[in-house]
Amino acid sequence: MVQRHDATNLHYDFRLEMDGVLKSWAVPKEPPKSPGTRRLAIETEDHPLGYADFEGEIPEGQYGAGRVEIWDRGTFELLKRNEKEIIITLHGEELEGDYVLIKTKYGKEDKGWLFFKKKTG
Repeated sequence: MVQRHDATNLHYDFRLEMDGVLKSWAVPKEPPKSPGTRRLAIETEDHPLGYADFEGEIPEGQYGAGRVEIWDRGTFELLKRNEKEIIITLHGEELEGDYVLIKTKYGKEDKGWLFFKKKTG
């Protein structure tokens, strides 16, 4: 699922249910809907599963303060997962098809991932 988060900076929170939590990445620009578009995805802290349905306002003064709305929801199939790469098939309302997250050396804590839709065929 993807939440559009209008906080200090508008971004999209991309979340996958894995290991009993929502693994999460902040994507500064709209997630890619077609092959050839690559996005930076910054790994963030895991979120509880109950957060998947959250929409609303996070009050001023709290971490992540701002408006949160669900931008996309659906299911996914995990095709491959290791510490450097995640390949999934997304079945969402906005994002549909095979997607890849590849770990990069971006940032001080190596939290950067490259996020893109695979070409078909």
